[in-house]
Amino acid sequence: MHIPSSATTEIEVLSFDDALVSTNGAYDKSRWLYVPDHYSEYRYILGTRGERPLICIGINPSTAAPDDLDNTLKSVERIALSNGFDSFIMFNVYAQRATNPDDMEKKCNVLLHEENMKAFEYVLSLSKAQPAVWAAWGNIIEKRRYLPSCVSSMIELGKRYNAAWYSAGSISKKGHPHHPLYLKKDTPLDPFDIESYISKITTAKSPLG
Repeated sequence: MHIPSSATTEIEVLSFDDALVSTNGAYDKSRWLYVPDHYSEYRYILGTRGERPLICIGINPSTAAPDDLDNTLKSVERIALSNGFDSFIMFNVYAQRATNPDDMEKKCNVLLHEENMKAFEYVLSLSKAQPAVWAAWGNIIEKRRYLPSCVSSMIELGKRYNAAWYSAGSISKKGHPHHPLYLKKDTPLDPFDIESYISKITTAKSPLG
């Protein structure tokens, strides 16, 4: 379990650029992409390296780390490989670690959000062809009012790279894309109209909401 020790505004948050060049982590860097490269109160990126990654988007990171994937990340990797991708990248709408989403901070840390968006643009740039982005957050997006606005930021960044958005599994009654856990390993990806979806759930709140 990971329960945040404090709000992220009360700790030192590395910028994405600084976290990317850190060399502290003891893992195979030729296989793994892990930013920051050590366990902390937040995580920008966790994934494997390849030419054609599937970018999976959850809400916020939990305890997973290189060579220590949780069940959700194991499912993400299996589905990526079964859909023809050679690697996966786990990204999150908000970077604060919390095993239970109810423990996420009530108010968005604007600095953490901005650095997380820099990380997302970096992730998009890694695809040799059109980036494939898998929306995979389930109903958890309803946990905090600022989360849809964070997704809106990601949509705008995705447009710069002509990103294609997908879902996997059934869509919820409220229109949310399915969470990866418990999906069959050969579940196909389906095109997902991210803009129509976000227009239905976005409130007038800013990322500070």
